[in-house]
Order: sequence, then C-alpha cells, then structure tokens
Amino acid sequence: MGRRSGCTGGLWGGARRRHTGRVATSRVGQAMDAVHRVGFLPADQRQHGDLDVPLPIGWGQTNSQPTTVRQMLELLDVRPGDRVLDVGAGSGWTTALLAWLTGPTGQVVGVERVPGLVEFGAANLARADLPWASLQQARAGVLGDPDHAPYDRILVSAGARTLPEQLVAQLVPGGVVVAPVAGRMLRAVRPRSGGAPEVEEHGWYRFVPLVSDPPADPAASPADRG
Repeated sequence: MGRRSGCTGGLWGGARRRHTGRVATSRVGQAMDAVHRVGFLPADQRQHGDLDVPLPIGWGQTNSQPTTVRQMLELLDVRPGDRVLDVGAGSGWTTALLAWLTGPTGQVVGVERVPGLVEFGAANLARADLPWASLQQARAGVLGDPDHAPYDRILVSAGARTLPEQLVAQLVPGGVVVAPVAGRMLRAVRPRSGGAPEVEEHGWYRFVPLVSDPPADPAASPADRG
C-alpha cells in the first residue's frame, strides 16, 4: 500500500528548543496540553518529551516535532464531529490529538504500515481513552482508507513527490488534506463541484518518504511473500 515509513517530521534545522508546539490559546494548543506527547513515547524517550524535536520511537521512525504537529493541525482545521483519517499514525499521538479535536461526536481512523508501530500506537491510543479513535494496520497496495471514505479531513505524515490524488478522492466535497509534498507543506481542498483541488503552500519541511507496499500476490506461496 502506498504510504510513509513511519511517523516523523520536523522543520529543517530544528534546534533543541523546549516544547513550543503547545499554544494553549488555540484549540490545537488546548489539544496538545490535554493529550501529552510523553504518553506516546517509548520509556527511554519520555524524559525528552518536552523538547521541540523529533524523537525516535523504534523501527527507524520518529514521533514528530511538536511545532510541526501544531502547524499541520492548525492547517487541517478539524471541527467537532468531523470524520478524520490519519495516514501514518505511528505512535498514535496525532491520532489522539485529532480525536480530541473532533470530540466524541466525531471519528478518527489512524492507519500505519509498520506492524510493530501498529501494536505500539494502538496500545498508546487505548490508554488515552478516546474510544471514537482507532489505529489499524494499513492494507498492502492501498493508500489511505477508501473502504470507509469519505472523510472530512485527512492528515498525512510522510513526504510525497506529488499530491496524492487517491487521498483527495477520499474527501467529502470541501474536505481538506494536509500533506508534505516535495518538501513543501500543502493544504488541499477538494472542490465542491468537480475540477482540480485548491492547493496552498505553507513552508519547507522534511519528512520520511511516502512509500508503497505492493499488494500481496495471491499466487505466491507464504515463503515467497516473506
């Protein structure tokens, strides 16, 4: 399935600043104060949870820089009651933040391609007690979650070469996807009456690449599938 290889991100050249991602005057800031990052980190990284830097979570992936997460969530503009898809859920932190923003009248689905991170992130999310949010294994050969589309908002935490048209197609008319594309953060809105999405660019970022897992070959033996 076409997606990223972990939950990571950050402004280029990010210094070891304190947790400036939290801005309690905004709804996103309130979410970040309510859903603490430390609860989504491995035990050996929790002492660094207040630093404004990406932190490793295993499997070669990181928990994103808080400032980057805040900026992406502000661009996404999640409303109470929204249905939201979190592509590349990783540690589950962004999935939980999105769930706080939608409230219990909404729904958040996180998808992750790394099996170990699915287990880690789902356990973190369960402890957050946000039952309207879930984190699940992404299907090979599938980008996003088309079977349960459409979504009001889609967050992507991996760098694509071009805007993923498959994800735009999984939005409601007027829905928003925020994704890093070719080093730029894009905010794309699906038009209400057809045509190309309306796209805005917002700064330079560095993320792990959006990768693709090929679908399983039904004719292959289990040994061939590795």
